[in-house]
Amino acid sequence: MLKLVKMEKKYIPQLNDMMDEWTKASEKIIPWSIRKCDYHKIDEYIESLEVKKPHGKYVPDSTFFCLDTDRNIFVGAVNIRHYLNEELIISSGHIGDGIRPSERNKGLGTKMIALALQECDKLGIKNILMCCDKDNIASAKTIIKNGGVLENEVLDDGVLVQRYWIKR
Repeated sequence: MLKLVKMEKKYIPQLNDMMDEWTKASEKIIPWSIRKCDYHKIDEYIESLEVKKPHGKYVPDSTFFCLDTDRNIFVGAVNIRHYLNEELIISSGHIGDGIRPSERNKGLGTKMIALALQECDKLGIKNILMCCDKDNIASAKTIIKNGGVLENEVLDDGVLVQRYWIKR
């Protein structure tokens, strides 16, 4: 069973396992919120996971890790922006998400997004924007399976980004 959890010290082994795997794969770790601070410095790391007050280009957000309770591992993470600013509405959206390399192509991304949408409901977000690079077919599929409707494609720093809306 999957559930979204906030990072706590009791999850340090799960965090290290997931982040070490992602780092060894030499891939960009998504969402950005889980890589913006060194995860080995746990107190700083936990504090960095959420923006509580808007500042600069950042809006309040919440970061959750997706825990597979049967195997007691983190399979991925989501970051939910509570509202959108000009930058986020172009090519980022409300939800940033990522599944660790060894757990992809198992349907976990679709389930994790469904859980993230429940968190959006709690925050009162009714129209959720999700974006992904056009060449990221797996992400597009998880968004569509959760009700995403393609609005358009935009060019962002030379990358074609698809923008999907999910109405709740």
